[in-house]
Amino acid sequence: MSWWGKLAGGGVGFALGGPLGAMIGAVLGHQLDKPAASQRGRVGFDPGSQERTQVAFFAATFSVMGHIAKADGYVSPEEIQLAKQVMSQMRLSKEQRQAAIELFNQGKQADFSLDEVLEQFRQECRRKITLIQMFLEIQLQAAYADGTKDPAEERILKHICSVLGYPHALLSQLESMIFAQQRRYQSAGTSGARPSSAADMRNAYKILGVSSSVTDAEVKKAYRRLMSQHHPDKLISKGLPEEMIEIATDKTQEISKAYDLIKDHRK
Repeated sequence: MSWWGKLAGGGVGFALGGPLGAMIGAVLGHQLDKPAASQRGRVGFDPGSQERTQVAFFAATFSVMGHIAKADGYVSPEEIQLAKQVMSQMRLSKEQRQAAIELFNQGKQADFSLDEVLEQFRQECRRKITLIQMFLEIQLQAAYADGTKDPAEERILKHICSVLGYPHALLSQLESMIFAQQRRYQSAGTSGARPSSAADMRNAYKILGVSSSVTDAEVKKAYRRLMSQHHPDKLISKGLPEEMIEIATDKTQEISKAYDLIKDHRK
């Protein structure tokens, strides 16, 4: 049974505890109001287990996404669309989608305890840097979904990094990579078979996080590092919900396309 099947079965909200457990309990309602003693600490949700981490990732991802969207005081249509896009990309069931929406709405509330949620998320992830990075990539996409870099959203993103122990310098690199991926995606429909433009090449280097002056060996090293960080099977084994495999797969495809473009250009 998947993490969601066990989650919907009841008891996990209380087994998880903390703000993430409370949010999950609120989302699933009566199923978790009065869990039987045998349900607490159910097998598969022990501290450090893959399924427990998946529940924490799911709850933190959508609630923090809602919090960031409301940071500037207004949730734009683009931010709502981005949240729906992530849900569609995950191919959530009707029940999962509703849970994601409710978590997003909880994150928008004035009493949302961001620091407590982030601290529990960090503990549940066991500080696995690849999971934290994937979480941040999704939050970056949410923050800049409307094409603007609001100061309030930027402050929250930096604060999130501080709580999660993720260096601010690496956040800037992630931001550059994500923007490059978006620009490449936007231009893909009109590129056809034309030769790669200077903008295409700049985006490719930014996706790999290297400058055009590095050696072929350094380009390959950056490519292999990113592919390892975003490998879907590795991420799922560390606690990424199975439903997010499409997001990880899309990222590896973008990394591969950027690498191939650079290789072809250097021949």
